[in-house]
Amino acid sequence: MARSALLNVMVQAAIKAGKSLSRDFGEVQNLQVSVKGPGDFVSQADMKAEKLVREELLKARPTYGFLGEEGEEIKGTDGAHRWIVDPLDGTTNFLHGIPQFAISIGLERNDEIVAGVIFNPVTDELFTTEKGGGAFMNDRRIRVAARKVLSDSVIGCSIPHLGRSNHGKSLVELRHVMGEVAGVRSFGAAALDLAYVASGRLDGFWQTGLNAWDMAAGILLIREAGGFVSDMAGGNDALNRGDIVAGNEYIKKALLDVVNRPLPGA
Repeated sequence: MARSALLNVMVQAAIKAGKSLSRDFGEVQNLQVSVKGPGDFVSQADMKAEKLVREELLKARPTYGFLGEEGEEIKGTDGAHRWIVDPLDGTTNFLHGIPQFAISIGLERNDEIVAGVIFNPVTDELFTTEKGGGAFMNDRRIRVAARKVLSDSVIGCSIPHLGRSNHGKSLVELRHVMGEVAGVRSFGAAALDLAYVASGRLDGFWQTGLNAWDMAAGILLIREAGGFVSDMAGGNDALNRGDIVAGNEYIKKALLDVVNRPLPGA
């Protein structure tokens, strides 16, 4: 596949951070870990990866803004462009030696995501996309799965942990989905979950309580792979609302209906 200069910059930044994370992942027991909140840890590896990505991206495009998980937002002088970065999505997996984590980089232009990269350095799987250019994994085109009914489908989700709210509502959503599908999976890295929807490994995905850096690259990846994405209200404001439902045309619609069933007694 032909990549634009901007996408090449994003890929190079992701690979550079991935090499750093891979080294630290090999010595995960020796990492210095600080507590960011209940059940939500951030490591020195995480902050180092964001620094590497930020430096690489801003070296190439110094006027662009930068929004990352671990640092304060940088307002660019450009005004139209912003990098949206999660340097280590799946930090808890990483710290437990579970090889399910990724670097996620999205490029926003005038409030629209126009390019995205998601990279798992352990599996060496690189997902890339540009608006109007399709979606790829390791330069091979990917498409969302073609299943049309929930009963044949495997759906991804996130189960809230200590320090997260809405446990009761999430359990109700999960109960509703469980009764309709062939399987439910919770892998612990939302960016990769979205990449898995784009590549057909998961038929659909829903989650609340996300941040823009969790979703930016994945949203475009799914759409360029022929899929559909909305917020939980069925609108197009997932990045700002922090909730998302995704799948192909049929699964996304059916999943949205199921997760929005009223609570018992409502």
